[in-house]
Amino acid sequence: MDEKENIKERNEICSRTLKTGSRTYFFDARETRAGDYYLTITESKKNFSETGEITYKKHKIYLYKEDFSKFQSILDDMIRFIINEKGREVISERHQKDFKNHHTTYNQGIKDKDTQQKKTSDIKNFTDINFEDI
Repeated sequence: MDEKENIKERNEICSRTLKTGSRTYFFDARETRAGDYYLTITESKKNFSETGEITYKKHKIYLYKEDFSKFQSILDDMIRFIINEKGREVISERHQKDFKNHHTTYNQGIKDKDTQQKKTSDIKNFTDINFEDI
């Protein structure tokens, strides 16, 4: 086993995955060089280019043990705040069973530049479009 394989094997301790629509979250316990553990949280979001090519955009958070308590406290506070203000029910129309995505033609080939610019600007107005239904 070479040095890179040894470091990779030592670094990956425990992993959990959460798949939600076009996003996947990876929770990984990893090991520092000193032998302590830390947490990485990675959000991987599936995107489609104008040509229909699938890409993944990733964002990663490194969370060390000395920050666990404060992080958890703030996360718990924010979750309680949101639930107290808006309840547990998801109110986005895109999450309703009968919602029809009006932007389904976005990845089905764009005929001219004006149509392309219009559809692209429409899509930029949404922060979370589930392209898996397309």
